[in-house]
Amino acid sequence: MRKTSQKFSQSHMLCKVALVAIMLVFQAMLGIGAGVLNAQTVKGTVISGSDNEPLIGASVMVQGTKTGAVTDLDGNFTIEAKNGQTLEVSYLGFITQKIKVTGSTINVTLNEDKQSLDEVVVVGYGVQKKKLVTGANINVKGDDIAKLNTSNPLQALQGQTPGMSIISTSGQPGSGLKVNIRGMGTVSGSDPLYIIDGVRGDIASLNPADIESIGVLKDAASAAIYGSQSANGVVLITTKSGKEGRAVVSFDGYVGWQNKPRSIDMLNASEYMTILDEAAINSGKNAYDWSKYKSIYDANGDLIDTDWVDQMFVKNAKTSSYNIGVNGGSKTANYAMTLGYMNQEGIVGGKDVSNYERYNFRVNSDWKVKDWLKVGEQISFIYTQNTGIAVGNAYNNTLRSAFNTSPLSPVYSDNNKYDSPFNDTSNSDWYNADGNPYGLMMTNNNNQTNAARFTGNVYAEIEPIKNLKYRTVVGYEYYASDYRSFTPLYQFSIYSYNTANRTSVNQNMGHNWQLTWTNTLSYDFKVKEHSFTALAGMESWRFDGVGVSASNATLKSGFADWNHAYVSNGTAATATDGLGASGAPSLSQRMVSYFGRVSWNWKETYMATATLRADASSKFARGNRWGYFPSVSAGWIVTNEKWVKPLLKVLDYAKVRASWGQVGNQNIGDLMFISPISTSGAYYNFGTSLGADGQSNYYGAYESRLSNENVKWETSEQLDFGLDLRLLGKLNVNIDWYKKTTKDWLLVKPIPGTAGTGAPYFNGGDVENTGIEIGLGWNDNIGRDFNYYVNVNGAYNKNKVGSIPTSDGIIHGTDGNGQLYDNSTEFYRCSNGEPIGYFWGYKTAGIFQNQKEINEWVAAGNGVLQGSSVKPGDVKYYDVNHDGTINDADKVNLGNGMPDFTYGFSLGFGYKGLDFSVTANGSVGNDIVQSYRNVGAKTANYTSAILQRWTGEGTSNKYPRVTETNVNYQFSDLFIQDGDFLRISNITLGYDFAKLLHQKFVSQARLYFQVQNAFTFTKYDGMDPEIGYGVNSWASGVDLGYYPRPRTFMVGLNLKF
Repeated sequence: MRKTSQKFSQSHMLCKVALVAIMLVFQAMLGIGAGVLNAQTVKGTVISGSDNEPLIGASVMVQGTKTGAVTDLDGNFTIEAKNGQTLEVSYLGFITQKIKVTGSTINVTLNEDKQSLDEVVVVGYGVQKKKLVTGANINVKGDDIAKLNTSNPLQALQGQTPGMSIISTSGQPGSGLKVNIRGMGTVSGSDPLYIIDGVRGDIASLNPADIESIGVLKDAASAAIYGSQSANGVVLITTKSGKEGRAVVSFDGYVGWQNKPRSIDMLNASEYMTILDEAAINSGKNAYDWSKYKSIYDANGDLIDTDWVDQMFVKNAKTSSYNIGVNGGSKTANYAMTLGYMNQEGIVGGKDVSNYERYNFRVNSDWKVKDWLKVGEQISFIYTQNTGIAVGNAYNNTLRSAFNTSPLSPVYSDNNKYDSPFNDTSNSDWYNADGNPYGLMMTNNNNQTNAARFTGNVYAEIEPIKNLKYRTVVGYEYYASDYRSFTPLYQFSIYSYNTANRTSVNQNMGHNWQLTWTNTLSYDFKVKEHSFTALAGMESWRFDGVGVSASNATLKSGFADWNHAYVSNGTAATATDGLGASGAPSLSQRMVSYFGRVSWNWKETYMATATLRADASSKFARGNRWGYFPSVSAGWIVTNEKWVKPLLKVLDYAKVRASWGQVGNQNIGDLMFISPISTSGAYYNFGTSLGADGQSNYYGAYESRLSNENVKWETSEQLDFGLDLRLLGKLNVNIDWYKKTTKDWLLVKPIPGTAGTGAPYFNGGDVENTGIEIGLGWNDNIGRDFNYYVNVNGAYNKNKVGSIPTSDGIIHGTDGNGQLYDNSTEFYRCSNGEPIGYFWGYKTAGIFQNQKEINEWVAAGNGVLQGSSVKPGDVKYYDVNHDGTINDADKVNLGNGMPDFTYGFSLGFGYKGLDFSVTANGSVGNDIVQSYRNVGAKTANYTSAILQRWTGEGTSNKYPRVTETNVNYQFSDLFIQDGDFLRISNITLGYDFAKLLHQKFVSQARLYFQVQNAFTFTKYDGMDPEIGYGVNSWASGVDLGYYPRPRTFMVGLNLKF
C-alpha cells in the first residue's frame, strides 16, 4: 500500500511539473504570439525628391533593433514593424529620414544632402570621398545646373561657386563668358582648363541636361595634377551615365519670352534741340534755326521724335529647349542617351539678326565584361548655328550707333523704306552725317556661323588583382566651322555707307582635331590602420588644324542677296576688284606628360596628398620644353579626436586643411620662340614705272619677329588654408584663405621701332592674388513633407602687380582710339603696384563755378587742361604732380573692371509636389567705363544725364557745360560709374502632378514657371552692370553700347516614365 501511495505521489508530482512546464511554454507562446500579433508587414517605396526616381539599395531600419531591409530595383521594400516604431531610411548622398509606423504602407521621399560627407566626388584622374579631400574644391550637382535653364552651363554657376568670377562678355545669344578663378593671374589668357569626362574639351556648347556634376579645382594642390594647363584653375565636368534599374524615359522642355531688362533714357526731340542750341551758343555761335529743317517734321507737321535705342530691340523674343533622354542598366551594363534642341532669339533685331541654335546628341555606356574588365564610351555630337550683330569697339558696335543718332531722324521714309538722310540737302550742315542705325542693322547684318563638334572617348579598365586598376582612355575631338557674310550696297549718311561701292561676300572655313591618350595605374591598399591610394599616369596630346578664307565682290545680276551670297557668284578678277583668298595649316601642337599622386590617411582622421606632374610642350624650345609642377596638401578631421566628444552634440564634423603647389600656364601661340619669315606687299604710289610687268604692287619676305629660345612656362604658386565644418546635422561651413603668386609672365618685349621687325616674347612680370572665400549652407526638413535650404557664399580677392620688367614698368592697353570715341587715348593698363587692367585717366575736382574760382585755381599753381579757353562750367582736372601742367603725368588709377568681392545666395523649399527656388549673384568693387556718345560728333545724342549739366553758378558740380568742341571730355573719372550690383538671376515655382495622376508608369510630371534675370539692384544707369567686355583679355567693364542679358519668362515641363 505504501509503495502504491509513493508511486501515486511521484506521478502526481510529475504531472504538476509537466503541467507547470506546459503552462510556462504556453505563456511564452502567448507572449510571442501577442508580439507577432502586434507586428505587421510594412511595405513601401523610397524615391528621390529631385526627380521621383526610385532609390535602389536604400537602407530601411527599425530604430533600436537589428531588423532591416534594402530597397530593390524599383525602390520597394518590405519590413516587419509595430505601430509606433520608427523607421530610419537612409541612402548615400541623401538626408536620412525617420518616420513613425502608422500603417502597413509607407512611401518615403529622400532629399539630396548637398553637403554629404560620405559622397564620392571627382578629382583629377579619379574620385575621392568628400570628407577626405585636402584641396579647395567645389562640386555642383548637374540637376541644380539643368534647373536654371541657361544656354551655357557656366552661367548656372554664377553665385554658386565662391572664388570663381563669371562675367558675361555680351548678352547676345551664343556669346561667351569671362571666367577667373581666384583673381586674374596673367595677361596671356585667364580661362581655366575644362576637362569633360577625363578629356579636355569645350564647355560653352555642352548641353546642361547632359551634366551629372561640375567640380571646380581652385587651389594649386588640387589642380597640379594637370600641370602646365592649370594655372587658371580646372573645371571637371562629368556627364550622366546610366544607373542599375529599369529604363527611364525623360522629357524636359521649356518655352520662354525675352525682353530687355532696363531702358536707357535718351533725350527726346525737344530736349535734344535745347541741348544743341545751348552747345552752339556756348561755342560762340547762334542757336539753330530749326524751321529751315523741313525733314524733321512728319507729314502732319509734327516734330519727329525717334527713340533709336528702343527701336533696336524687339519684344518677346522667343527661346526654347527640348531634351529627350533614356537611361537604365543592369549589374553588368548601363547606358544613358540624350537628344536635344535649343534655340534663343536675340532681343536686338530679332531672330533674323541675332540668333543661336544648338542640336546635340550624347550616348554614354559602361559594360562589365568580366569581373576584372570594364569598358565604356562617351560619344557626343553638337551642331550650332548663330548670327549676330557687332558688339565691338566704337566703330564696330551696332547698338552704339543708336545711342548717337539724332531723335529728329525718322526710321522710315514716306515710301515706307528705311529713311536715308544722305540726299537731304536742306540738312547738309549736320543732318546727313547721321545714319539710320536700325536700317543699317537690318540691311547690313548678313552673317552666319555654323559649327559641328564630335567628341568620342573610349576607355578600358582592368583590375588584375583587387584594388589594382589599370585604365586607358582614348579621347578624340573633331571640330569644323564655316562663316559667311554678305555686304550689300547701301548708303544712309556721309559716314554710313558701303565704302567699296560694290556688293561683296566673305567665306571662311576651318577644321581641327585633337587626340588625347591617357594611361593610369592606381592601387588602393592598407597597412594596419593606414590607408593609401597611389596613382601613376602618362598622357599624350596632339592638336592639328587648317583654315581657309576667300572673298569676292560685285555679285552677278540677280545674285546680289543673302541667299545667293557665295564666292562663286562674284565677278571680281583681281585683288583690287575685291577677289581674295588665303589659307594655311595651323601649326601642330604636341604635349606629353607624366604624373603621379599618393594619398594617405590614418583612420580617416589624418590625411595627406602629394602630386607631381612633368609636361613637355612643343610651344617651347628644346632647352625649356619641360616643366615640373609639384604640390602637397594635408588635412585633419578634428572631430574624430576623443577630446572633441563633448562638442559632438553641436559639432558633427570639423576638418582643417592646408595645401601648397605650383602650376603652369602656356597660353601663347605656337613656336613663339622662333623668328618666323613673313611676306608682305610693297606698293609704289606713283604710277607703274617699277618693273617690266607694269605692276606697282610687289611682294617680299622679311623677319617678322625676333627669336628668343629662353622663353619658358609661366608659373603660379599658391598657398591655401581651409576649414570645413558641419553643425547640428544641418549647417555646413567652408572657409578658405589663399595667396597666389604668378610669375614669369609671357610678354612681348618692347623694342625700338627702328629695329625693322617685331618684338620677341620673353618671361617677366608677376602678380599676387590674395583672398578669402566662405560658403554657408543650411539643409533641413520639417516633418515628412516639407524640406528647405539656404545657401550663402562670398569671396574677396585683392589683385596687385609686383614688377613688370619693361623700361616704364607698364603693359599698355590697346590704344583708346576707336574704343571710346574719336581720338581717345589709352585708358587702361597694367603697372607696378596696381591691379591688372585698371582704368587710367584724369581725376576731377568738380566744375568751375565762376571766373574767380578759375583765377584762384590757376594762382595756386594748378594746371588747366582747357588752357586759355577755360570758362565757368568747365571741368577741374587735378594737377597731381603740381607742375602747373595737365598731362599724362597727372593720370592715375580711376578704378577697375574686376570686382573686389563677389557673392551669391540660393534658397528654396519643397512641400509634397510643390517646389520653389531663388538664386542670386552680385559683386562689389567693380567699376564701369561708360561711353555711349562719340564726343567728337557735335550732333550725337545724349542720355538724360546731360539734363543735370552746369548751366550757371551752383547748378552742377559734376556735369560740365555743353559745347560743340567738347573740351571737357578727356578721359577722366566722369566716364566711371559704380558697377556694384545684386541680380536675382532665377525664380522658379513648380508642381509635380505625378502623384495626382495615379499612373504607375509616370514618375514625374512637373510643370514650372521661371523668371530669369528677374531683378537687378544697382546704381549703374546702363542696361546691364555685368560687363565683361574689354579689348584685351585682361581688361573688362567697358560699356560702349553693351548688349544686355534679357529678362526671360518661361514655362516648362519635366516628364519621366
